Amino acid sequence: MKIINENSNINFLGQRKFAAFISCILIVAGVFSLVTKGLNLSIDFTGGSVIEVKYDQSADLEQIRQTLADNGHAKAVVQNFGSVNDVMIRVPVNAEAVTETAEKDSADESDEQVANNAQVTAKIFSYLEDVIADGDKVTLSRVEFVGPQFGKELVEKGILALIYALGFVMIYVALRFEWKFGVGSVIALVHDVLITVGVFAVIQMEFSLAVLAAVLAVIGYSLNDTIVVFDRIRENFRKVRETDTVEIMNLSVNQTLPRTILTSVTTLLVLIALFVFGGDSLKGFSVALIIGVLVGTYSSIFVASPVVLALGVSKQDLIREKVEKEGVDQVDLDLIP
Repeated sequence: MKIINENSNINFLGQRKFAAFISCILIVAGVFSLVTKGLNLSIDFTGGSVIEVKYDQSADLEQIRQTLADNGHAKAVVQNFGSVNDVMIRVPVNAEAVTETAEKDSADESDEQVANNAQVTAKIFSYLEDVIADGDKVTLSRVEFVGPQFGKELVEKGILALIYALGFVMIYVALRFEWKFGVGSVIALVHDVLITVGVFAVIQMEFSLAVLAAVLAVIGYSLNDTIVVFDRIRENFRKVRETDTVEIMNLSVNQTLPRTILTSVTTLLVLIALFVFGGDSLKGFSVALIIGVLVGTYSSIFVASPVVLALGVSKQDLIREKVEKEGVDQVDLDLIP
């Protein structure tokens, strides 16, 4: 039994104003949360200590979290990695320590941060040793410190990566199709990124490097869906000469709808499994991709094509005229891909 009929005739373009209204509400809500609350940045961006310990028995994560909270580290992130015996603890950088060293030169500041990191690590490890059960043992495996300056550079490079990705996408689509399609695809991708990041600002889920990687992956996924629709629009522009632009675009979206739905559903099944069984370390990554796939599917249908239509695309933009040369048979370049 087919979920979507290949000959479906849904008037997607007829709903473009309502879809634009929904998109504006989602984007405004996300941007408002970004401005007022900001993102809950992980220590990858803000700086802090990463402490890995190993227990002889299965680690009680709730007990570890409570112990750290009782000793002034309520914002510490505690999670398993590798096995139930291995625990990773992420402790945000001490804001007071950063303030005290802000006016020092970079060398003194670096030394001060290293000293603070060593003190934090020693205290946390002593807290863990105090609460372990009799006969159990905890071993310090690794300690790493991420400075606030390094985190600031990551934020800047992450934003630049998004800008470069969107810029290259627009150039690629403009060369492959036409500049109006390039603008439409970039607006759809910006739409997807703003909503995905906006959701993280609204729910205040931790935004880590893994989540940033997921946002970049969303760009690729959404672009792939959009390119499929654009390919069919170009093909139908050359085949269907008597129908107007809106009808051709509706026909194209309907023809690619089964593929779009099938791809999105199968991808979501994998991502949901990753969210449920992947553990705490992959939750942010999987949530970002789930949101991105849903929004990307929506934008490839209700955002990209309507934007191209609003820019005034016509058959003449994609259909090449016949040319005649003396002594050469007439060539119909419409048939050339």
